[in-house]
Amino acid sequence: MFKQLKSVLLCTFCILLLGSTTAEAALQHAVQRGETLWRISRQYSVTVAAIDSANNLTSANLIQAGQVLVIPGRHRVSPGETLWRISQNYGSTVTAFAQANGISNTYLIIPGQILVVPGAGQERTPLPSRMLPPVSGVNLSQAEMDLLARLVRAEAGGEPYIGQVAVAASVLNRVRDPRFPDTVTEVIFQVAGGFYQYCPVENGTINIPADQSAINAVRDAVNGSDPSLGATGFYNPRKTTNQWVRRQPVTTVIANHIFFR
Repeated sequence: MFKQLKSVLLCTFCILLLGSTTAEAALQHAVQRGETLWRISRQYSVTVAAIDSANNLTSANLIQAGQVLVIPGRHRVSPGETLWRISQNYGSTVTAFAQANGISNTYLIIPGQILVVPGAGQERTPLPSRMLPPVSGVNLSQAEMDLLARLVRAEAGGEPYIGQVAVAASVLNRVRDPRFPDTVTEVIFQVAGGFYQYCPVENGTINIPADQSAINAVRDAVNGSDPSLGATGFYNPRKTTNQWVRRQPVTTVIANHIFFR
């Protein structure tokens, strides 16, 4: 009798653990002072309606600083997690996760990295094709919009869409930062200490026309979306040996890029 009871308890405990793992896997966002639900939705490339529904909000306009929101369809990698374990928690596959997030090496994911959960929500809401208004004093000409889009295509063409927006936003953050030049063109073509700041400028891939995804990403960034969380730079840890960038404060990890401030 005791053995049977013990078995039932153990099974129940395992079920609770599995349920806990899945629930804890959901990405959460602590609302900061001054944030709106629209701004948060753009940061994670989900819709306001999706966040509203996931959190049973009474009004999309009533969120408060310190409030913790569940971000549907997104997962933040925890230390020790593998892509296989994450895919199992969501009832998906490693292949589906890799495709949704532009991951080429399924054994390389980094704690803090934000993953798109396949089939768990809209990736983004298409924006109008018109030029969007400038944000925070950054005025972009049509030529600079095109230049930034070409950089995004060259730097993040194989990354998920949210990663492309993050790259564009990090360039705009440099323009606003007094440590860097004051225009997008000057930031992209800057040479500091004899080194180009962006490899596509050095190897010429900056001249390849942007695709529609990169153009959309720039528009989203100009409109205020910043999945980089204020970063002024980024790097792929598998492609750089630069120790300086590795010592900078990390803001977030998206697919193959680590963003830093």
